[in-house]
Amino acid sequence: MGKERGATIGTEMLEDLIDKAGGCAVVDGGFATQLERHGACINDPLWSALCLIKDPDLIKKVHLEYLEAGADVLVSSSYQATIPGFLSRGLSMGEAEELLMKSVKLAVEARDEFWDIKKDMQGHIYNRALVAASIGSYGAYLADGSEYSGCYGPNVGLEKLKDFHRHRLQLLVEAGPDLLAFETIPNKLEAQACVELLEEEKVEIPSWICFSTVDGENCPSGESFKECLDIINKSNRVNVVGINCAPPQFMESLICKFKELTEKLIIVYPNSGEVWDGRAKRWLPSKSFGDDKFELIATRWRDLGAKLIGGCCRTTPSTIQAMSKVLKERS
Repeated sequence: MGKERGATIGTEMLEDLIDKAGGCAVVDGGFATQLERHGACINDPLWSALCLIKDPDLIKKVHLEYLEAGADVLVSSSYQATIPGFLSRGLSMGEAEELLMKSVKLAVEARDEFWDIKKDMQGHIYNRALVAASIGSYGAYLADGSEYSGCYGPNVGLEKLKDFHRHRLQLLVEAGPDLLAFETIPNKLEAQACVELLEEEKVEIPSWICFSTVDGENCPSGESFKECLDIINKSNRVNVVGINCAPPQFMESLICKFKELTEKLIIVYPNSGEVWDGRAKRWLPSKSFGDDKFELIATRWRDLGAKLIGGCCRTTPSTIQAMSKVLKERS
């Protein structure tokens, strides 16, 4: 039950990358974290997308750092980039649209430049990376922490969510990514909106839908992952499902749970284990995984069935390098 799967859209390129990576592709890590390490001030409703306006060269630099660390998949800086968000800053519609597309183009440029340098070098361990256009949840746009509660209120229905995501999706697809990444989806309703939108827009590139979780058992809304995956399993336009920006200690059991609930590829890219207070907009002192712990656990996640593994908030290029090293070791 729950394992319906038609012929999925455009999986060949993604499956080829996973194969070249040794059975598990490496996704990049925390983007805003690395921007801040370089001195960017992004305590703002636009978050990392602020750098699309203020410092696009830094965005490209961070992409290159993750490629050097061994990332097989780059995620664009568009997680919190939205048309309403940019318009609220006084930008025109044309400027907002251009910035959204620029988020993909910066990642593609970084990938192409990096690969042009590495592809002919003897003995390198790199793959030509794929670029995933990030589509953050409605809660990410609200910047009120609701991507970790799933509580959007009674006025946010299916059509409103589809309308919110539609134009951004169209622009990001037009910008030419290899993949689409719906991230930190907190409830069944938004998962359904993503699935229906992909169908209505006839999107032909592979996509993933990642959920957040606060208890390691269910969506933040309290709905079961089975309810959510029953919707996703009916779509041949969603190729990959998984979890992002949740504590790493939840990943093992969730990979096992997802393996039972779906035949789609599984992706996990947890945060460091530190806890984000969405209302106060600060990281709370908490137990976190260091790079050495990620290195130890990455192969376990792979062996349990994860086909793409990376990091989210508070992970860095050194985290990705540690995981890439063990995941790409040849026996």
